[in-house]
Amino acid sequence: MQPSAILEAALYVSDLGEAERFYGEMLGLERIAKVEGRHVFFRCGQTVLLLFNPSATVEPPAPDARLPVPPHGAIGPGHLCFAATSDEIVHWKAHLEAAGITIEADFEWPSGGRSIYFRDPFGNSLEFAEPRIWGLT
Repeated sequence: MQPSAILEAALYVSDLGEAERFYGEMLGLERIAKVEGRHVFFRCGQTVLLLFNPSATVEPPAPDARLPVPPHGAIGPGHLCFAATSDEIVHWKAHLEAAGITIEADFEWPSGGRSIYFRDPFGNSLEFAEPRIWGLT
């Protein structure tokens, strides 16, 4: 047995309002859930991006919690890669640069496929890449 896909991925952010603006407005993701002070969630294709306030998620759930999600969190910047076609990467790069976001790297992988890297307002490393960098279509 092996998992068929990644259903959700999490990043940790220090300002949920700013995260909601960046991921919702700058990247155009659809917000699907929000709990003030704790998290904001976005749909991204068939995957969900979870953005958490790390100081809220390290706390264990209350004994009577409806959803007893175990504590979790991360320290330091994370990384997330969004799938994009070659043409989409051209448009994303122009969109990000027009908004004053620095592209940290833009290159072709030796096995084929392009990636661009940039940062969200919290230092997380974000990437747009062609799925073929991993032999995917």
